[in-house]
Amino acid sequence: MTLRPREIALRDSAFGTLRPGPFRRLVIAATRRLPEGWLGRRLALILRRFGMAFLSHPLDVTVFGAAMRLHPFANVCERRVLFTPQFFDAPERALLEAHMREDIVFVDIGANVGIYSLFVANLAGKGARVIAVEPQPQLFERLMHNIAFNPSGRIDAVPVAVSDRDGAARLFLDPLNEGQASIRFILSSDAESAQINVPTRSLYSLLKTQGLSRVDALKLDVTGAEDLILTGFLRDAPKSLWPRVIIMENTPQRWEVDCIALLERHGWHVVQRTRMNVFLERVEGVPVIEMAQSA
Repeated sequence: MTLRPREIALRDSAFGTLRPGPFRRLVIAATRRLPEGWLGRRLALILRRFGMAFLSHPLDVTVFGAAMRLHPFANVCERRVLFTPQFFDAPERALLEAHMREDIVFVDIGANVGIYSLFVANLAGKGARVIAVEPQPQLFERLMHNIAFNPSGRIDAVPVAVSDRDGAARLFLDPLNEGQASIRFILSSDAESAQINVPTRSLYSLLKTQGLSRVDALKLDVTGAEDLILTGFLRDAPKSLWPRVIIMENTPQRWEVDCIALLERHGWHVVQRTRMNVFLERVEGVPVIEMAQSA
C-alpha cells in the first residue's frame, strides 16, 4: 500500500499533533471513569461506539503515564486501552507492579504497540531494561513511534517472531484484529491472503543477542505458539536466564504441550488466572525435572 503525502506527514508527526477533539475527549474521559463490573463495561461499549464514529486517524493520548499514538481500528488492544485503560489487564498489571524493581529486566514477547513495555518502563524508571519483540511490520512501526514519544525509558525493540529456532517462518494475520497474529495457523481468516514471511529467533538466542544475564519478568503473548517457544527454551537455556515471573496467554486448546504443566514441573507455580492469561512465579529450590522426563 502506498501512503499519500498527508498520511506520511501524520504518521511521522510529533506527539500531540493528533490529540482528540473536544467531543472525543469527553467520550474518552467518560469511559475512563467507569467502574469495573457488568454495567460499567456495557456503558463503555455504548460510549465507545460514539467515540469511534467517523474516526479516520489515530489519536495521541496518555495511558499509564506514557504517551501513545493509538490506532483503534483493527487492533482490539489499542481500542481497549484508548477508551478503558482501567479495564486493560488490571490484575496482570497489579501483579507485575508487585514484582517491580528499579533495575527490572522485562521481556515483552508479542509487544503489539508497546502497552506492557511502556507500562513497565514508566513505572520502573530509567534503570529498567525492557525488550519489546514484535514481528508485524505495521505494529512494529507503531511500537517504534510510541517508544520515541517516551525517551526517558530504555526500551529496545526487536522485529522478529520468537519461535523454537532461528530462521524464518510464516506469520498468519487476522485482518479483524492485528494483535492475533501467530506463527501457528489457527486463525479463521483466509491463509492465502493473510500471511507474511518474518525472521524468527528462539527465546534463548534472543536473550543472548540482547546480552541479558537475567530476566525478572517475561510476557508471552503469541496466540498459541507459547509451547513451541517454552519447550526449546527450557531445554537449552541456563537456569540463570529463566524468568522469575511469567505472564502468559492461557490458550491450552491451541497448544501441543501443556505449557502450565511444563512450567510447574520446572519450578514455577500459578499465582493467578484471569480470563485470558495466567501469571506464574518461579519457586527457588524446587527440583528441576529434565526435559527428557517432562516431554
